[in-house]
Amino acid sequence: MTATTTRTGDRRVSPVFVGILAVTAVTGWATWTGFSERPGIAVFLFVTAAWIVSLCLHEYAHARTALHSGDISVGEKGYLTLNPLKYTHALLSIVLPVIFVIMGGIGLPGGAVFIERNRIQGRWKHSLISAAGPLTNVLFAVACTAPFWLHSLDGVPRDFEFALAFLALLQVTAAILNFLPVPGLDGYGVIEPWLSYNIKRQVAPFAPFGLLFVFALLWVPSINTHFFDAIDAILRGLGISDVDTYCGQNLYRFWQSTDQYCSISG
Repeated sequence: MTATTTRTGDRRVSPVFVGILAVTAVTGWATWTGFSERPGIAVFLFVTAAWIVSLCLHEYAHARTALHSGDISVGEKGYLTLNPLKYTHALLSIVLPVIFVIMGGIGLPGGAVFIERNRIQGRWKHSLISAAGPLTNVLFAVACTAPFWLHSLDGVPRDFEFALAFLALLQVTAAILNFLPVPGLDGYGVIEPWLSYNIKRQVAPFAPFGLLFVFALLWVPSINTHFFDAIDAILRGLGISDVDTYCGQNLYRFWQSTDQYCSISG
């Protein structure tokens, strides 16, 4: 089955998503031009809005792939409109990820679209549906880091550069966390169709706690250090320095004291 089996209204882009895009564009312009007297506020709004856009696209990718794999119910549920208010778990997929960005600067994976898996035949389709979301974060990360690894930052205002670097950090962490083969995360969803029935039955009760388990591990100092060392290594490979991400987060958290180095635009 294809998208033609859904009604046109089920696939119309929501005004809510258009509004979020507009906020991203306006605050991105304000960050680029230095229009705001307090650049941190512009960076905060730009990164937050762009992060929500990426969350919407992440869930849309799951839903769209499911639609083309046989689950036409995603259209009726409003998942194809990119409206975050239609998500099954809007709190987990929008509110909590934003809170985690504000608190700790990490891209939190969430769960929002309910796929009727019984409508879908074929293990590869099930795996692709789960992989589609985090692959969207990968593409978003590529877009954010492109000016860095293409060495095309000449003339780019530093505030905007720092904002892109921080946004790239969020996308990379979201992609890595989502791809972990932990029950409840997309990475497990990729391998689950290939597991035996007995293994899936034994693992199923732990799925609601998978994300909590991951964040409990990240509280362990040694694991936290290795995790963020890996993130920094990936970003450095893409041309983003520790200074870029540090200043991006420093400007983003405008309610705290701003490092003088990071507050100098140019």
